[in-house]
Amino acid sequence: MRLSLRWRIAASYALLLLAALGATSGVIVWRFQAILYAEARSRINSTMDEIVNATQPVTPFSLGNVTTDSFLQIFNSNNLAAWQSPTTFIQVDTVRGYPIARSPNLGAASIPANLTLSAKHPRAFRTVQLGERTLLVEDRFLRSGSFAVIVHVAESLDQLQRTFAQTSRTIFTILIVAATLVVILSILLASQAIGPITRLSRAMREIGSERLDRRLPGASRPDEIGELTRSFNDLLARLQEAFARERQFISDASHELKTPLTSINANAQLLLRWGDRDERIRRESLETIQRESAALADMVNGMLMLAKADRGDAIPKEPVSLSLVAQEALRGVAQRAAEKGVQLEFDAPTPSPLVEGDAHLLRQLVSNLLDNALKFTAQGSVSIRIGADDGTAWIEVADTGPGISDEELGHVFDRFYRADKARSRDVPGTGLGLAIVRSIAHVHGGEVQAERAPQGGALFRARFPRITDTLTESS
Repeated sequence: MRLSLRWRIAASYALLLLAALGATSGVIVWRFQAILYAEARSRINSTMDEIVNATQPVTPFSLGNVTTDSFLQIFNSNNLAAWQSPTTFIQVDTVRGYPIARSPNLGAASIPANLTLSAKHPRAFRTVQLGERTLLVEDRFLRSGSFAVIVHVAESLDQLQRTFAQTSRTIFTILIVAATLVVILSILLASQAIGPITRLSRAMREIGSERLDRRLPGASRPDEIGELTRSFNDLLARLQEAFARERQFISDASHELKTPLTSINANAQLLLRWGDRDERIRRESLETIQRESAALADMVNGMLMLAKADRGDAIPKEPVSLSLVAQEALRGVAQRAAEKGVQLEFDAPTPSPLVEGDAHLLRQLVSNLLDNALKFTAQGSVSIRIGADDGTAWIEVADTGPGISDEELGHVFDRFYRADKARSRDVPGTGLGLAIVRSIAHVHGGEVQAERAPQGGALFRARFPRITDTLTESS
């Protein structure tokens, strides 16, 4: 069974803290035991040093050998009684392990012999079991001339072990209590960390496509949860805007398609009723159907162009000369401009700046800008200027038409937006041309701007990243 994120976080916290507590407790127990044994050895060493000092020569001219008189001090029962304590026991053995003296508190018991000592290895520590008691024993080999003995000083570990056991139980109890608190704290911390995310998830599930105006709570938090909430709210705002644009697009497309379809349907009915009787009605109806179907085709082509431009990752790109693209677009509108009496002007540097893109799409961008300029220019001129600066290449299309009002500047690139609605039925077009221009500019990594030209009219400027390759232009 897969655990939820809350329980995985709680388990991770708990395991980490329990491991730290267990390691800390282990170190404390080990160090406490080492301290207790060090104290026991310290007491043994102190007693053994007293015994050894009692056997040392006291004459100032001694060469360091132990005298027999001083050596006999370790067999004195009074001395042994003075050296003993309730937990300290003393025994003297021959080198063969036979006890020859012991402290009174040993009674009839004997410390086991240690036959491994010698003059070369005169000292050893060991733990022995004496009845029900556990003893820590220091063995010392002492010699006086040809006479040698082994002295055992033992310290009872029973009290030490009881103290250690009590302390261990206390530490274990504390560890159990701490582990319980750690588990509870881990669950609380995990709940506190995951709770806001759970609430965000619940709130997100409640938001559908019809409730995108809602915003998630907690955006004012100064932590990562607040940042996540703000990101979600930004995403909702973008989705709301995108859905609104999509609904507007569908509404506008339906409205724009309704008029030509209604006209085609009406004229088709006229043909069915009167086409065989009246030549004029038949001709006018067919002309209207042809005109409206052409408008429908232009609108569908515009939508397809927008879809293609929106799929920028699928567009093959190569170095393209902006001058060549502009000249081809100018040739396409030259006859129309001549019929309206509008002068076309062209200004481009040599060599032409190059951009990386799709030549057909870039030509469509310039053609749409020229088409838009010619629609709203009754007389005067339409000019194209090309230039480059600071790693970018740009192309400008300016006209001498009525220009764009301030309130319309922010909407001219919207789909199906028609400026000067009072004349919208007189000016041909689908309202998609400038939207296509913006999409083409975006898929080429550029941007397009609209403003009023200094000499009057409208000015559109498209900028693209410039490349430094060279390209030979044909005349």
